[in-house]
Amino acid sequence: MSSIGYARVSTTGQDTATQVARLKAAGCDIIREEKASGKSRDGRTELDTILSFIRPGDTLVVVKLDRLGRSTRDVLNLVHELDQKGAALRVLEPDMSTSGPMGKAMLTVLGMVAEMELGFIKERQRAGIEKAKAGGVYKGRPVSLDHTKIKTLYAQGMGATELAQAMRCSRSAIYKVLNQ
Repeated sequence: MSSIGYARVSTTGQDTATQVARLKAAGCDIIREEKASGKSRDGRTELDTILSFIRPGDTLVVVKLDRLGRSTRDVLNLVHELDQKGAALRVLEPDMSTSGPMGKAMLTVLGMVAEMELGFIKERQRAGIEKAKAGGVYKGRPVSLDHTKIKTLYAQGMGATELAQAMRCSRSAIYKVLNQ
């Protein structure tokens, strides 16, 4: 029976060192780390690796539930997968485990809180962007393609695929410019 630690941060500017230290102190034999969004399980290869080798009696350990995921559905699906494999989930903060019925109930509630927190983060971000736009500070991402050149070349008969190759971008980017 192994304790397998999982440390996750959302952006490359963040560090997993604090989580790793807590997981080591909690007795984790193996610790996997990654930098990926917790919105969904897409692109979280380290978590997938853990799920592929976890065995009956093993425990997946995370420092906080939101490190496992910010979607209630994803967290509950992960717990179900662990359950099906005979493994458990342990969260260090607050200390709980899915090895008993009370832990599973608490996990559901905390999963909903993590998802709600993600919604609040998005709302604050959107409000900040709107405020910056109103103040003339935020003008969006700078234009990286020469729209005039694309429209001119298209008018001269160059196709979207050819334009995409010439401009070193995707065809969908060309179509976005042409449909404006």
